[in-house]
Amino acid sequence: MLSLYNTLSKSKEEFKPLNPGKVGMYTCGPTVYSYLHIGNIRAYLLSDTIRRYLEYIGYEVRLIKNITDVGHLTDDDVAQGDSGEDKMIRAAEREKKTPEEIARFYEEYFKQTEKELNIITAHFFPRATAHVPQMIKIIEGLFEKGYAYEKNGNVFFDVTKFEDYGKLSGNTLENLKVGARIEEHPDKKNPWDFALWIKAPKEHAMKWESPWSIGYPGWHIECSAMSTEYLGNTIDIHTGGEDNIFPHQEAEIAQTECYTGQKFVNFWVHTRHLLIDGKKMSKSKGNLFTLEDIKEKGFSAMDLRLLFLSSHYRSQTNFSWDSLEQAHKNIQRINDFILNLEAIASREIESTENFNISLYQEKFDAAMDDDLNTPLALSVIYEIITEGNKNIADGALSSEDAKKISARWKKMNSVFGFILSGQAEIPQEIKDLMHKREQARKNKDFGASDEIRALIEKHGFVVEDTANGPIIKPAS
Repeated sequence: MLSLYNTLSKSKEEFKPLNPGKVGMYTCGPTVYSYLHIGNIRAYLLSDTIRRYLEYIGYEVRLIKNITDVGHLTDDDVAQGDSGEDKMIRAAEREKKTPEEIARFYEEYFKQTEKELNIITAHFFPRATAHVPQMIKIIEGLFEKGYAYEKNGNVFFDVTKFEDYGKLSGNTLENLKVGARIEEHPDKKNPWDFALWIKAPKEHAMKWESPWSIGYPGWHIECSAMSTEYLGNTIDIHTGGEDNIFPHQEAEIAQTECYTGQKFVNFWVHTRHLLIDGKKMSKSKGNLFTLEDIKEKGFSAMDLRLLFLSSHYRSQTNFSWDSLEQAHKNIQRINDFILNLEAIASREIESTENFNISLYQEKFDAAMDDDLNTPLALSVIYEIITEGNKNIADGALSSEDAKKISARWKKMNSVFGFILSGQAEIPQEIKDLMHKREQARKNKDFGASDEIRALIEKHGFVVEDTANGPIIKPAS
């Protein structure tokens, strides 16, 4: 049975969905004002891994991933995150475009990046700007129940009215009063209250009419509106990076549960921060890498995917170019093994040995069931490769076993999501050279055999001699 670490309970719990066989998932998507960095990518890979494994074990998953194109302010590192400029407007001014042009460009970039990483597309990407009426409806409901107040056209959530505030992050009112950085706002009753609606200055580029003022929504209300719109009042799983926990998701819980009167999320699942060479990512340090930076260094999206899956999502992973180089070698090792399997499976090779792939399948499932332990699950793949290569070298892997291993790999890889380089079409010229080399080897003319091998390699192919005959594949 699958168990997941629940940030809310601070413990691993057996996963049980609200509805048998079906799972509703919500992921905090991007604020589309800039390029994704690899820390963002790691958080989206977590969501993808959860979805893939749930589908692997038979669940039907509905995944919603929002697009924040209004309301996310620049001072999101200060207490309640409702001060500063709107990130969309600042980007529009920087690039001399409209906020909508900025949003659509970076939204498309985000989706293309996910595609390259083979992240399965969400069922829907709701945009914040398209759901302002739903946000206003929730705010009106919070007024009716006494949780919201208005002053000078600004609307705030009164945190003192919600007894469970802080249950996700640990930032209870007592803790906030003692040590938090709190922004001052003249219209707030309490400095730790957060904005639901903000009155817009006349020159503000994005604004809507509301019962309180012409303005725009606060950042936090967006996810409450979009998650309940598409998944209902209670969600099975809500994911994000640990930086989303406070203030954003703490505010989500408060406003949603006060509005609906029901539990908002059953499982909160978060990935830890990503470090770069042991340091926190930041523009000032020049280590805010994108997928394009990765590719410019000669690596691929799949190298990065394997690197992230090689550490547990709850570990504070350290990225380095050396670690990415190792990931590149590992993905190539997997690719070579699968190509070898396909070559053996295409022949008529028998063996008295039996490769027990079911044993490895059980170990893989056990690893993933234990809070998505992808490093351990990957180690199972490496065990299969080690044992499989030994059998291949000894001529002890039958075509039938090769087919079985290949089939199990495809099932396991539905969880990993690696796109491997397929078997390239071997040109007839290379096939002819291979035939000549085999004739030379049979005649024990090893000098000629070596010369032909060198010629084959010069054409970009590698020859690997095994007990079951030579295997040819493209050079990496």
